[in-house]
Order: sequence, then C-alpha cells, then structure tokens
Amino acid sequence: MTLPRLVGGTPGGILLICDHASNAIPAGIDLGIPSTLLDKHIAIDLGSAAVTEALAGTLAAPAFLATVSRLVIDLNRPVDSPGLIPATSDGHAIPGNLTADRGERIARFHAPYHRALASTIAAHRPILLAAIHSFTPQLESVGGPERPWEIGILSNRDRRAAEIALPLLEKQGLVTGDNEPYSGRLLNATLNRHGEGTGIASLSIEIRNDLIADAQAVARWTAILGPILSEIRNRLASNRIFTT
Repeated sequence: MTLPRLVGGTPGGILLICDHASNAIPAGIDLGIPSTLLDKHIAIDLGSAAVTEALAGTLAAPAFLATVSRLVIDLNRPVDSPGLIPATSDGHAIPGNLTADRGERIARFHAPYHRALASTIAAHRPILLAAIHSFTPQLESVGGPERPWEIGILSNRDRRAAEIALPLLEKQGLVTGDNEPYSGRLLNATLNRHGEGTGIASLSIEIRNDLIADAQAVARWTAILGPILSEIRNRLASNRIFTT
C-alpha cells in the first residue's frame, strides 16, 4: 500500500488536492518503459506538486498529495474507467500495464487513496476543495493544436466555485478557459466523489505546465491563486451563512 502525503496546514475552509503529484513507480511494478518517460506529463502533472505545496504554505491550508504515478493507476478516474491503468498515454505504449492485475492495483493504490482523502475531508470539514493539476501546451502524439489558455477551471454540475473563480482570473488578465483544455463534465472523478458527492463546493485548477516550470514561476502563480482561493472560500462561507 502506498499512502498519500498530507502537508501541514490547519482547518481553515480550504483543502488542496493533487492527484497527479508524483511520478513514483512502487516496488514490484514494471511498466516496461524507459525511465525518461517518467519526466513527461504522461507520468506526472509537471509543476502541480510545487504549486500545491506553495499554496498550502501561503494559505496555511492542508494539502493532500498522491505518491504514485498515474501511469501505475490514475487516481482521478473511476475504477471502471478504461484509462484507469493506461496501456498507452499520449502516443506512448505502457506494455507493463497490459497484464496488470486491475483488482490488485485498485486495492493497493486507488482504494486507500480515496479512503484517506475521505477521512481527511471528514476531519477538516472544508468549505472548498481545490484540486491542482497542470496541462501540456499541446499533445505530444498529435502535435497540436496548441492550447492558448494559461489556466483552466474545470467543474461538473456544481458550478459554485467555478463561477466565482473565472471572473477573478480574467480580471488578472489571464487567458482563462472554462472547462478547458478539457471538460470537468468528463474528467472530474475525484471531485465528483468527494465534492459533489458530499455537497462540498469544488473546482479543479489546470495550469499550463510551461508556466510553472521553475520556482519563480511557481511563486508567481501562488501569489495569483492564493488570494483568489481565499476569496472563493469567503464568498462560499458567506452564502452558506446567509442561506442557513
């Protein structure tokens, strides 16, 4: 069993989640790929862990980070998803996954991750779940089209947090996508389960990974997103008080 990391912070209304924080391949698993692929986006959301931990420090908020590569199992997929244990990713074959024991991978990684996240949410009772991800400027396998967005906000049916976030980001002059570069109606499993499934407001923040490639860039985005997440939390809290 490979358990996630919980980084500091105290209950203050926000819980940060980073499903794709790690490119680690646990003992006993051979994906049959060159190690160079582990430095690509197919293995890890590049820059996402650094942003998540920086935001945790700025907001004094708890952050929940995965410790296994999504090439082993994608923690942001439902267990019946064809992409849960990918045989290919962005044009790269993952031959070791062709004979993987699906049930064993779920029991070893996916189920403990989501049990631990549910326990963390129950302990911290957040007003807002904010998942931090990153995306590539363009898909490697098809060579395009280029993705113009600097940041995207993903959401499914619960739009409470997204509707606050989008104008705040646009006010910063950022090229902002609403359910771009892909839709939260399709890829939102963690927040569907732990946010919408429990009535907690949530959003997924997707930052283009070339914009968070070093410490200075991470600091810039932390300075942008910290106040915005605080504003979302405060408005959600006010609305909750007003409506109860």
